[in-house]
Amino acid sequence: MTQATAPTRATAVGMTHRQILEALSGLLLGMFVAILSSTVVSNALPRIITDLHGGQSAYTWVVTSTLLATTATTPIWGKLADLTSKKILVQLALTIFVLGSVLAGLSQSTGQLIACRVLQGVGAGGLTALAQVIMATMIAPRERGRYSGYLGAVMAVGTIGGPLIGGVIVDTDWLGWRWCFYVGVPFAILALVVLQKTLHLPVVKRSVKIDWWGATLITAAVSLLLIWITLAGDKYDWISWQSAVMVVGALLLGALAIRVEQRVDEPMIPPRLFRNRTITLAVIASIAVGVGMFGASVFLGQYFQISRGESPTMSGLMTLPMIMGLLVASTVVGRIITSTGRWKRYLVTGSALLTAGFATMGTLRADTPYWRVSIFMALIGLGLGMTMQNLVLAVQNTVGTHELGAASSVVAFFRSLGGAIGVSALGAVLGHKVKDYIADGLAGLGIKATSSGGGSLPDVHALPAPIRAVVESAYGHGAGDIFLAAAPFGLVALIAVVLIKEVPLRRHIGDAISAEVERESIVAAGGTAAVVRTGARD
Repeated sequence: MTQATAPTRATAVGMTHRQILEALSGLLLGMFVAILSSTVVSNALPRIITDLHGGQSAYTWVVTSTLLATTATTPIWGKLADLTSKKILVQLALTIFVLGSVLAGLSQSTGQLIACRVLQGVGAGGLTALAQVIMATMIAPRERGRYSGYLGAVMAVGTIGGPLIGGVIVDTDWLGWRWCFYVGVPFAILALVVLQKTLHLPVVKRSVKIDWWGATLITAAVSLLLIWITLAGDKYDWISWQSAVMVVGALLLGALAIRVEQRVDEPMIPPRLFRNRTITLAVIASIAVGVGMFGASVFLGQYFQISRGESPTMSGLMTLPMIMGLLVASTVVGRIITSTGRWKRYLVTGSALLTAGFATMGTLRADTPYWRVSIFMALIGLGLGMTMQNLVLAVQNTVGTHELGAASSVVAFFRSLGGAIGVSALGAVLGHKVKDYIADGLAGLGIKATSSGGGSLPDVHALPAPIRAVVESAYGHGAGDIFLAAAPFGLVALIAVVLIKEVPLRRHIGDAISAEVERESIVAAGGTAAVVRTGARD
């Protein structure tokens, strides 16, 4: 009986505010590197894809490949965090991420770039899952909102700084876009050093197995689905034998994954977690938030540069309202939640703002006044800041310490999955809409459009004035269409969080979770009498 409750004693470590900040400093720096390396590319992508002679599908897959790898590996990192040293894992994830970044900078084609972005995604999956797990290990749920605010602030700074730095790099002739991938390396080295010095956690190990079959089947199912969404309507019709093969194949792989997850002792995504109403609803909301966080906002840089003819640097500056909204919401709301212990009202408000932001951005056109676009972007930023971290917090408040890794990674997994599907689906919608709008615009000029089938992204500055106006209008209208398509996902998130039952945040890590409940959970997970506290620290 005492062995089974060891995880509670091992992770319920008393730490002062200063000690927690020191321990989190390297972790937050690592998160900053991951976010910076991702966002620094956002405004550079139109230039990168043009230089590498890629089209809309390549643009979409440069983003989707990273999200897919992040999605597939997040549960694996979360499971490993329940088994071995979290410190070593986060350092390994950071190293993999840096390696992928350096190789991406050396890419000579869009295919090579996409492959390197997959490697980046593997590392990002570790950083995404482990940041939440380590915070949950050290900090009680009641206090976690405060520190989640710090995490949100770091994310906001990385998100603000990334596009600006990326824009400056692309616009600086003697640097070039490849330095967008190299710029995070010094920060990553510093993060590794700081993590080694400041992060000291108890090591808790259990005798369990990694569900490689489940991870493989889940990845295959999601990959096939995304490939179908990206290529349908371009390489082949939505209703065709290729579509039928891919959809049926994805469904079969998904069914096999579910069967495997139900039968193995240590599933990647434990089905028992979904018996918890809060977790199920939080997962539904996370998918919708993922669409908003990645699926729609990733195309803002493309909108500003192609539709409005702005430079990469100016494109970064023009997204500041959304980022500032995220920064303010995540820091202020995090502190309020810590002081009150109440969180549901902010999830509801955030989801409503997210829905409103998407719906109003649906009116986007090439000539929409920027002050109006700023308000719309600020609504989206506020909504993301109120929902993103607090969905994880709500889930962590409902599980035992031995399941923090699995539960946290499940939310991150489905958020990344929503983002991957969102980028793929909305990218396909954008490509299809833009092609139609350009054809209509050229027809108005008496020019017959050629079927380019996903050709290279246009350099609007090199086009004749009448054709440039058509292209700018097409991309502006297409951007509005994809935000309008994302609005229902915000509504789904709103409905899900309204149905979540609010449970006040626990003041201590072990509160409200009895030793007997933990013992039964561990036995159900297949970890009978195999829990060992090493007594060592990372």
